[in-house]
Amino acid sequence: MEASRPIRVRFAPSPTGPLHLGNARAALFNWLFAKHEGGKFLLRIEDTDKERSKKEFEKDILDGLAWLGLKPDEKPVRQSERLEIYAENLEKLLNEKKAYWCFCKPEELEMERQSQLSLGYAPKYGGRCRNISKEEADERIKKGEKGVIRIVMPEKRVSFHDGVKGKIEFDMALVGDVIIAKGLREPLYNFAAAVDDVFMNISHVIRGEDHVSNTPKQIVIQEALGLAGPRFAHLPLILGKGRRKLSKRKLETSLNDYRKEGYLAEAMLNFLVLLGWHPKEDRETINREDMVKEFTLERVQKGGAVFSEEKLGWLNSRYLKQLKPEEIIGKLKPFVPGSWIAKKKMFLKAVETERERMKTFRDFRGLAAFFFELPEYEAKLLIWKETPSEKISDNLKKVRDIVKAGKGDYNNEILALAEREGRGEVLWPLRAALSGQTASPGPLEILDVLGKTESLKRINWAIKKLES
Repeated sequence: MEASRPIRVRFAPSPTGPLHLGNARAALFNWLFAKHEGGKFLLRIEDTDKERSKKEFEKDILDGLAWLGLKPDEKPVRQSERLEIYAENLEKLLNEKKAYWCFCKPEELEMERQSQLSLGYAPKYGGRCRNISKEEADERIKKGEKGVIRIVMPEKRVSFHDGVKGKIEFDMALVGDVIIAKGLREPLYNFAAAVDDVFMNISHVIRGEDHVSNTPKQIVIQEALGLAGPRFAHLPLILGKGRRKLSKRKLETSLNDYRKEGYLAEAMLNFLVLLGWHPKEDRETINREDMVKEFTLERVQKGGAVFSEEKLGWLNSRYLKQLKPEEIIGKLKPFVPGSWIAKKKMFLKAVETERERMKTFRDFRGLAAFFFELPEYEAKLLIWKETPSEKISDNLKKVRDIVKAGKGDYNNEILALAEREGRGEVLWPLRAALSGQTASPGPLEILDVLGKTESLKRINWAIKKLES
C-alpha cells in the first residue's frame, strides 16, 4: 500500500445480534484511528445471511454507534445491496479458472475428513471437483444440482505485516480450496469482505484477533482478482478475571443493555478504549479529544485485554460525579417514577445527596427510594448495639423536639445531643427512623432532604414501633 493512500477504515458488523462490547470496541478503535490520521470512518452492514440478519439488530447497531458518538463519515454500505458486484467478481474467477463449482456431497466430505484425521493430517478439501470444466459445471447448475464455489488455493506461504502483532505467516498448502460462495449471488463472509474492502478503498482493516485466520484467505481472494488490498491490524481478545476466557454471557451483553442500566456514553468510551490500548502516562481517565490526539496502533497491546465490570462501574461513577445536579436529573428521568420528579425540590436535594453513592443512574432508584416512599423496617433496626429500647425512644423524642422547634437548621443542636448521649445512641436510630436502612447518607443530610414535616412523621412512627 502506498504511503500517500487516503486513510479509510470500516466497522463491519453483522446484524445477526445486538451490538456487544467487543464490536463496540472495534468501532471505537477504527473511529479513533481515522480521526487521529485525518481519515474517514465508514460503516458496512454485512447482512448477506438472510435468515439471521434482522432489521431490529441493524437498528440496535446504529443506535449504539450514535449513543457513543461514532458517526460514520459516509452513508452506510449494505452488502445485501451489492450482490451484483459479488456475482461479477465470482464470474471473473470462474472464467479465469481461479475458482470452480464443487458438487461434493456432505457425506463425501465427511468421509474425506475422517480419513485425513485417521492418518494424522489436518483436514482440508482435496480438490476432487477442481478439474470439472466450467461448461459441465454450468450445465449441472442449470439442471438444478446443488453446488458451492471454491477458490483455487495457491500452495504457497502468505505473509502480512499486522499493525499490532507484527509479521504473521500462513502456509496455504495446509488450508485447501475453501468455499467462497454458495452461489453467484450468495457470497460467504471472506469473499464479500475481501471484495468490499477493495471497492470501498479501505486502507486499514482493524478488527478482532479472531479474524487473523481469515486474513490470508482474503489476501488470496484479492490477489486472484488482481486487486490491491488494505493493511491489517488485529485487536487483542477481551478476557475475563484471571485472564480466563470471557464468559459467553458477558461476551454477548449488548451495549444497549449497559445504556439501559444507566451508564454514561463518556464512561463507556473511556472503558472501551482501555480494553487493549493505553494512553500516555497510563492514566485511567481520558476524554474523547485526548483519545483522538493520542491514539496509535503502536500503543495497542498484543496480549488479551481484561474486562472488569467493577472498573466500568468505577469509571462511570467518576464521570457521574462531574455532572451538575441539573444534568443528572435530566438523565435520571427514564429510571425513576414521575411522582419523584414532580417533587422538584426534594428530588434535586436527593440527587445531590446520593450522587456520591451512585455508580449508574439505575442505582439511584434503589438508593433513593426511601426519600419518596415510606420505608418498611423492623423495630430492632433502630437499636444501637446493646442500648435499651427505652433509651433509644427517649433520644428520638429529644430529636423530635429539636426538629419541631427548629426552623430548618437542626444540625448543631442534634450534634450537641449526640455528644451528650452518645453518637451511636442518637445518630444511628435517627438514620434508621428516616431511611429504614443500615447504609444511607448521614441522618442530618436525610433530614435536610425530607424536610421538617416528613421527618417528624417518620420519627413519630419510629417511636411508636419502639413503644408498641
